[in-house]
Amino acid sequence: MKDKQANSEMKTLVSTLNSLIQKGYTEDYKANDAGLKALKTEKIYQPDQVKVVDFYRFEGTSDPADESILYAIETNDGGKGTLVDAFGPSSDTKVTAFMQKVEEISKKDNMIKEKKNKK
Repeated sequence: MKDKQANSEMKTLVSTLNSLIQKGYTEDYKANDAGLKALKTEKIYQPDQVKVVDFYRFEGTSDPADESILYAIETNDGGKGTLVDAFGPSSDTKVTAFMQKVEEISKKDNMIKEKKNKK
């Protein structure tokens, strides 16, 4: 169970982002036509090279346009960072498409692991 301080720290996008940075998630990612780009290193990642460790949704109290989602991401070469997107009608279609591919790969990997564990 999370403590009250951790819950209060995760109420805003900025506070959650700062918390993730303190945990080593220092890279900023942006989805583009080529894949997921690390803005500091300019390396491009494909969906099978990315794992979503956690995600956080934030809802605007007065404006639905303020809704956003923050992904904590780790890459296959040890990179750790974040990707921010709006959700709902304001979401970035490139982010949505990329993250759907990541989710599909993750589900397939989990199914394979479950089959191996049953043997």
